[in-house]
Amino acid sequence: MKVHSKNKPLAPDVDISDVAKDTTGFTGADLENLLNEAAILAVRRGKKSITMTEIFDAISKVGIGTEKKSHKYNEKSKRLTAYHEAGHAVSSYYLDECDPVKEISIIPRGMGAGGYTWYTPQEENYPSKNAMLDELVCLLGGRVAEAIVLKDISTGASNDLQRASTICRDMVSKYGMSDELGPVVYSDDNNEVFLGRDYGHVNNYSDVTSARIDAEIEKMMRAAYEKTESILKEHYDKLELIAETLIEKEKISGSDFVSLMEKGFIEESDDVEADTVDTDAISADESAEGAETVECDNDSATDVSVSDE
Repeated sequence: MKVHSKNKPLAPDVDISDVAKDTTGFTGADLENLLNEAAILAVRRGKKSITMTEIFDAISKVGIGTEKKSHKYNEKSKRLTAYHEAGHAVSSYYLDECDPVKEISIIPRGMGAGGYTWYTPQEENYPSKNAMLDELVCLLGGRVAEAIVLKDISTGASNDLQRASTICRDMVSKYGMSDELGPVVYSDDNNEVFLGRDYGHVNNYSDVTSARIDAEIEKMMRAAYEKTESILKEHYDKLELIAETLIEKEKISGSDFVSLMEKGFIEESDDVEADTVDTDAISADESAEGAETVECDNDSATDVSVSDE
């Protein structure tokens, strides 16, 4: 970050360590694209230096996609997306092992996301069993919120359910985290290295064991669903508050989310004042390069839960 930002004017509020947490897994080229994009945003907004606001906006653009503010929701879809994302955020707030919320939005973006809940990873190590179980609850927050509030469910949770099912299967068959099946690895994905391996794949366990694995996965998913349902019903007032705020504002920052959860309202904060733009500090060539090379990096370690609606 220091290498790629040395020729760019950064505002006093820019904390390189915070940016590093949000860009875990980014390559040098990704970081260069990110800062070029932040510089372009600063120029467009008439600022003399790059603030954390431009950097965060650039991270979300590179990692999630460009906002499609021209896309128009009908009220039903907007309400559904708001409660879906609020379900993710509120359920994660009451879990010990979940990362803190960085931003919630119901503004459509690239990659087909109708909304997203963005988290900031706190640690980079091997996840524990409790952390993975909490992640299941967080992922199911959107589906459960829809069922509780709207008395219906949508296809918006398809990505969440897919990720949750993968976590459960890995816990049971790859990491030996099932109490029922014990510390045994049943997955041998790395043993077949030839093209078309899935067509000739043969399990190294019996059909009976396969049925037990499936039953354990279903058991984990149901337990996570029940825990999520319990959290959201107990804190229904917070779920409603976050969702209605999203419907009104369309986007909530992490600090505003915490303020709503703890105090019931958004505290006014003193933002860093932007000075008059100094275009000489940012070369035209560098800006043009950034505009051409920015691309969506969906393999970033920054965790985002999205709604497909």
